[in-house]
Amino acid sequence: MDLPLHLAWSGLHTFDLDDDKLLLGMYRIVLTTGLRDDYIQFLDGNLLTSHWPRLRKMVGRGVRTAWEGAFPRLRPHTGQAAA
Repeated sequence: MDLPLHLAWSGLHTFDLDDDKLLLGMYRIVLTTGLRDDYIQFLDGNLLTSHWPRLRKMVGRGVRTAWEGAFPRLRPHTGQAAA
């Protein structure tokens, strides 16, 4: 996958999505610097959900809070009922 210059303006811009490390790096870039159209074009909901436990540690609190607020299935399961 090749990211456009407005996302990958410094460093690596081509990502092998079969490599988890590169996939996570690309998703981090898109999540932190992308716009709505970028999310639609470059993110896959199933991949995002399956990798979210690791990705949530790679993005800032604001990004994490926004995504988990918009998509409840991304919220970590603590085993406790919400108050």
